[in-house]
Amino acid sequence: MEGVKLVLKRFSPYFKDYIPYFIFAIIGMILASAGTAASAYLVKPLLDDIFVAKDAQMLKLLPLAIIAVYLAKESGRYMQSYFTSLIGHDIIRRFRNKVLKNLLIQDISFFHEYRTGELISRNTNDVEKVRSVVSNMIPEFLRETLTIVGLAAVVIYQSSNLAFYALIIMPIAIYPLSMLAKKMKKISRQSQEKISDVTSKLSEIFNNIEVIQANNSQKHEQEIFKEENQKYFNLTMKSVKVSQLVSPMMETLGAVGVSTVIIVGGMEVINDNMTMGSFFSFLTALFMLYTPIKRLSSLYNQLQEAIAASERIFFLLDYKPTIVGGDKEIPETIESIEFEDVKLKYGNKKALNGINLKANKGEFIALVGDSGGGKSSLVNLIVRFYDPTSGKIKINGIDIKEFSLKSLRDSIAIVTQRVYIFHESVAANVAYGQKIDRDRVVEALKKANAYEFIEELPEGIDTILDESGTNLSGGQRQRIAIARAIYINPKILIFDEATSALDSKSEKKITQAMENLIKNKITFVIAHRLSTIQKADKIVVLQHGKVTAIGTDSELKLNSQEYMKLKGLQA
Repeated sequence: MEGVKLVLKRFSPYFKDYIPYFIFAIIGMILASAGTAASAYLVKPLLDDIFVAKDAQMLKLLPLAIIAVYLAKESGRYMQSYFTSLIGHDIIRRFRNKVLKNLLIQDISFFHEYRTGELISRNTNDVEKVRSVVSNMIPEFLRETLTIVGLAAVVIYQSSNLAFYALIIMPIAIYPLSMLAKKMKKISRQSQEKISDVTSKLSEIFNNIEVIQANNSQKHEQEIFKEENQKYFNLTMKSVKVSQLVSPMMETLGAVGVSTVIIVGGMEVINDNMTMGSFFSFLTALFMLYTPIKRLSSLYNQLQEAIAASERIFFLLDYKPTIVGGDKEIPETIESIEFEDVKLKYGNKKALNGINLKANKGEFIALVGDSGGGKSSLVNLIVRFYDPTSGKIKINGIDIKEFSLKSLRDSIAIVTQRVYIFHESVAANVAYGQKIDRDRVVEALKKANAYEFIEELPEGIDTILDESGTNLSGGQRQRIAIARAIYINPKILIFDEATSALDSKSEKKITQAMENLIKNKITFVIAHRLSTIQKADKIVVLQHGKVTAIGTDSELKLNSQEYMKLKGLQA
């Protein structure tokens, strides 16, 4: 039961908020359990007083008593089910929010290590299994245990001698049931890992559907998915095989116990040592007793499955980010950003190797070079998506790590190669993460050369965009992203090929808008189109993670063969 204790310990801080509901649930459990025991006990007066003694008064009273008992029993069951479900669902709602909150602060490297589908599966499928512990299994354990106690009391009261023969079967069943439970937990962990693989594969397929269809690789993807799905099916059937052994095992053991009782009890009735009513009351309680025992055994197996899921969930909840901020706020004015012998590795791969670079307020810094040269890695360090393996990055002479992450990232606007459009209104996309100021939204769209096509949408800036912005062209999506950067009026601007999806006419207008926007800011622009960066204050040429040249366009034409090679490729 260590796993159950762990689950309860993790959820215990929430329990104090639900004390009134717990009280109602416990009252319900007691009513349900007491009603079950009482219904077994009523068999004795039913037979002895009505069918044997032919008592007319009892004929009037007992049916009313039976109705009252069953009303109390079912009312109690309803109370217990409703209030424990309410508690469980609400705790899990809060718990799921907490898991996501912790995931959202993890480093970018964490999301490269764990697949999207796996994280979704853990926060949906696994959390749902844990919910069943709180709202179903533990309450049912308590209710069935109380029921067993009540029925056992009836059994012992009616005949302690017979009770010995009947109840001796219970401890015999414990060992094989515990072995099944251990096996169930192992299979459940494997099954949950496999459903994560299935979810991940589906996520990968749907996110890359255009590539799949363009390459006619539907059959290939289908075969991979079928293989993963088959493995999950096999594990599911193993789980079914183990869990379904509980019922026949308990039924067989129960049959042995009942047969023994019939032989011994039958002799007691024949020898007038026990009334027929007492015997049948005993037998009824015994038959009813094996149902909660069997249910407890089944619940124990289900608990193992839930405990395996809880371990995966608690891992996510306890995972700590390696990139954490300090307690300083970014200064009102950023005078400089400086890289001091900065090196960066992704695993064993060197991405940056000794970068020394200083950018001052108002400067437009262009980063150029071959693919894989380290341009994106360099700007990712500014946002602290990663931290340098060695060296320092300083803002106004202070190590960037001393600033809080929120303060740092509030000061930066970044437009990446991949444009993120959310299934929200145009205005909400432009003001993403901030309060919507409609006038500022329109102004930002105009500066990004986007307002003209937004005006033509059915509801203007209130138009809901499709997931990933599929109701916009690539260039339009790019301009929405640029408007988002303009809206927050940052101190540092990063454009990672921000004009790559635009035609030459739109590119010219965006370049003009960028020139107006970058005044009094530090701007980094990654560009493959060298025509967009000719007016840069500094052009930094990166090759294999090293700076090979720094200068203006005219200076580099004279001093950098790498730069001229890049110019030649675009001529």
